[in-house]
Amino acid sequence: MSLRLIFLAILFFAHLACSSADQRAVAVAGSDLGPSRAASSVAPGSRPRIVVLGDSLTAGLGLPLEEAYPSLLQQRLDQGGYPYEIVNAGVSGDTTAAGLNRLDWALDGDVRILILALGANDGLRGMPIDRMKANLAAIIERAQQRGIDVLLAGMEVPSNLGRAYSSEFRQVFPDLARQHGIPLMPFLLDGVAGITALNQGDRIHPNREGARVVADNVWQALEPIVRRDAATR
Repeated sequence: MSLRLIFLAILFFAHLACSSADQRAVAVAGSDLGPSRAASSVAPGSRPRIVVLGDSLTAGLGLPLEEAYPSLLQQRLDQGGYPYEIVNAGVSGDTTAAGLNRLDWALDGDVRILILALGANDGLRGMPIDRMKANLAAIIERAQQRGIDVLLAGMEVPSNLGRAYSSEFRQVFPDLARQHGIPLMPFLLDGVAGITALNQGDRIHPNREGARVVADNVWQALEPIVRRDAATR
């Protein structure tokens, strides 16, 4: 079994083990991938913004906020001389529907780029694929209507939910990227999922070293967008 499949299986069974407690937490703040943690956004400033809309993987559950991958992306922007500020709009437990509901808040200000990293919790709850796809499409379209570039991060779910479901789930992301003409990261946790040394004790959320790998991967996809935006505005 591949490391990725091992990770997905762990994620699935962890979800089952915590489902009753999570249902109580969801009523308050939503929490499939861990206790609720909404990362605070950057204080209003004069720099254009890059918003990372996601769940606990983006919020940096289990890490100091400065070690979550959006904060590491900020370091790369600063080192590269790009005058942008990252807004970490990750909220633990968020589904695509929850992300859509708070989109106007998340896109407040001079937002130039949206990194869309949602869908994992939809899959863990076994939500209908077409509903998740519609929510993601609505987020992309509303961002594009505002002239915001979108980078889509793919997600995966374990085959325990059924091979047809996991296959259809995975296909949503390349389909949306193609339909809307946006760049795609096939899997947000590529190179991290299933690797013990890169994950916290729950074997789900990246640790400090794992977050650095995620940031490196996202940066490879993000930098060309930033460079193009900086040159055209």
